[in-house]
Amino acid sequence: MPTTSAAGAPALYRLIPNDDPNDFGSKGHPYAPGPVPVEREDLPYKVELWDEKKVSVEQVLAITASAAIGFAAYFAATKEFSNRYITLRHKNSVVSRWNSPSH
Repeated sequence: MPTTSAAGAPALYRLIPNDDPNDFGSKGHPYAPGPVPVEREDLPYKVELWDEKKVSVEQVLAITASAAIGFAAYFAATKEFSNRYITLRHKNSVVSRWNSPSH
C-alpha cells in the first residue's frame, strides 16, 4: 500500500527511525541484499578540494573508476571553485592540479 502525505497525496519517501523492526534494508533480513563492498582499487580517480592554505584536503568532491568522468568532475570543480586549489588524483599520483589565482 503506498504511503500518503498529510495532504493525502502519494508520498515519494517514507522516513523511519534507525531501530524500526520493520526496516529490512541492510539490517540482516535474510532476503534483502545488503550493500556491496567496493574495493578502493576499483575507484582510483579522486577530485580533491584543498583548504585555503593548501595544506590538507578539505573535501573529496568525486571518486570514480573512469578517467573521463574523473576529468569531467575535475573540470567542473575548477569552474565551481575557481579560487581554490584542486587536484585530480589517480591512486597516489597527482594527474592534474588547479592552482587558484594569486592575489
